[in-house]
Amino acid sequence: MEDANVIKLPATEDRKPAKKRARPVKLNPQKEEQKRQKNVEKLAVLGEKDDSVKLLEELVFGAEEELLERLVEDDEEPTGSRLLEDKDEESEDDEAQQQLQPSKTAAWVDDDDEQEEEVDMTHRYRRNLVKGEAESTMSKQKLQQRMREQFQRSMGGAPSWAQSGVQKKKTTAADDEEDDDNEEEEEEDDLLRRTGNFVASSDRLPSGILRMKKCLHANSARPSDDRLTTVQFHPSAQVVMTAGLDSSVSLFQVDGKTNPKIQSIHLERFPVHKAQFSRDGETVIATSLKNKMFYLYDMMEGRVAPVHTVRGLNEARVKEFSVCPEGGALLLTGTRGYLHLLTLKTKEVVRSMKINGNVSGVAFSRDGSKVFAHSEEGEVYVWDARSSRCVNRFSDDGCVKGTSIAASPNGQYLACGSQSGVVNVYSQEACLNSANPKPLKAVMNLLTSATSMTFNPSSEILAIGSRAEDEAVRLLHLSSLTVFSNFPIAKRKFVYRTSCLDFSPHSGFFSLANNKGHAPLFRLLHYKDF
Repeated sequence: MEDANVIKLPATEDRKPAKKRARPVKLNPQKEEQKRQKNVEKLAVLGEKDDSVKLLEELVFGAEEELLERLVEDDEEPTGSRLLEDKDEESEDDEAQQQLQPSKTAAWVDDDDEQEEEVDMTHRYRRNLVKGEAESTMSKQKLQQRMREQFQRSMGGAPSWAQSGVQKKKTTAADDEEDDDNEEEEEEDDLLRRTGNFVASSDRLPSGILRMKKCLHANSARPSDDRLTTVQFHPSAQVVMTAGLDSSVSLFQVDGKTNPKIQSIHLERFPVHKAQFSRDGETVIATSLKNKMFYLYDMMEGRVAPVHTVRGLNEARVKEFSVCPEGGALLLTGTRGYLHLLTLKTKEVVRSMKINGNVSGVAFSRDGSKVFAHSEEGEVYVWDARSSRCVNRFSDDGCVKGTSIAASPNGQYLACGSQSGVVNVYSQEACLNSANPKPLKAVMNLLTSATSMTFNPSSEILAIGSRAEDEAVRLLHLSSLTVFSNFPIAKRKFVYRTSCLDFSPHSGFFSLANNKGHAPLFRLLHYKDF
């Protein structure tokens, strides 16, 4: 009887008889079925994905379909062409995403934090956090909240680094709705968000050291044979004028290097005591020591015209004068305290003013409406130029004999010089309104009579000089009311006895007239223009 489990191979004609007969294999159907079931279970397990793996894939890559769509969109959409969605949709997505994200937990917890420990608020480091006397002690939680509130008040609110992403976007949206009135505040806050040099150099003249450079003498192309009495810069052109006792008036172009001569005129037997440009700069007025006559030099036509007589002027000589700021008129200083207002057009005196004693100096206010007259008796008179009426009078503090006076172009200062060398600097407003003004500063750097004074056009420097001593020139910084320490230079004499001082129209140059016939020229480096 044949065994049912034995498999017999059919014999064929082509099959060759085996040399050795194969051993029959016995199969167990139950074991095979169990093995097959195990393999099916393993294949099922391998085909499934863990939930955590699926979540990770979705967070990193997204779903498979969404990933494919995203890749296709990236290929079709060029870089930089995406448009921003509406702010409302973005905020909704952010809130939804924030709800999905798990809440953050503390890295560690201190058991002592849970205890309600009281803090002593009477300590000097915590007094500014106390709102009342009852808060002598405070819990740690309340103290932290109080410190947080104080920090936010000092910062103008919670800083951006302490806000969450949603809070930042809400703050930005609220800022966008504010009016344009807050733009200036945003610019100020920008200082805290940018780095760089926010401190620019100031345009104000510093005190202490005056940055300056000594140039070639202004009149080096034609030095004077006698003492120079006048040096003055042209009000609009880059020209300087010198005049002296050698009866000559010269004009030079100012470049600081060669200073070439433009023109020179000689006035026969007429030692020039003072020469000044007219207000428009087209005429030069020159007076002498002992003559009633004076000269008018028209620079446009090159014509010199003598003025022999002035209608209504009862003076033996015309020596000191000042050009009126309004132009077209001169204020002549007469004897016995008289001041005469002369028009250049008609060559006649239109009005006169008188003070007690002799006039030692005259200065005009900025608009020319007021005249300040300093007497040799040490008194200052304030006149209304239009009505010829004295509106104020006061004594120069500590002055025995007055010698000079000067008013600043900005209308802020009035300087009064004396024979003792003391120069009192007053507030011009106080001189107009007070019967006994007190000086802002008494400058005592000169030991001889202060015979000449002038302010620079920006009213930052007061130049003081004396013709009684060599090197007796000082430059006063008006903001600090201190003298510049580097002028004049002590190593070498070059200033000598000074008769006149002047600044160029924009304070770029400073010059003086000395008794050696020279006009030393200095370049003030702080000022960029002529």
